[in-house]
Amino acid sequence: MRFGNRVRELRQMRGLTQQKLAERLSVSLSYVSKVENERLNAGEYPSEKFVHRLADVLECDEDELLLLTDRVPKKIRQRIQQKPEVFRRIAAMDDRSIDALLNSLKRTRPEANRK
Repeated sequence: MRFGNRVRELRQMRGLTQQKLAERLSVSLSYVSKVENERLNAGEYPSEKFVHRLADVLECDEDELLLLTDRVPKKIRQRIQQKPEVFRRIAAMDDRSIDALLNSLKRTRPEANRK
């Protein structure tokens, strides 16, 4: 799914018009429209700060939105830099192995999964 499509979907799920979303974000209606329709010019693409505000207003996962903008969330970027070998190994795994690893992690550290 593309960033703009996801923003539209989340906005509609929350019962917000583009105008209401623009007001809550303190941006123009045309900017919200450009975001949703993937019609942003170079230099206009949403900043991490904007995505953070957007996630708050739409009550959704900020990391999901950041990844859809082709940005790696800061905390994930830091982890990759700290432990690159872990991420290289995960990248080489097939989906079934990754699912098994995730299930194992969920069982061993349930408190880390609560937020």
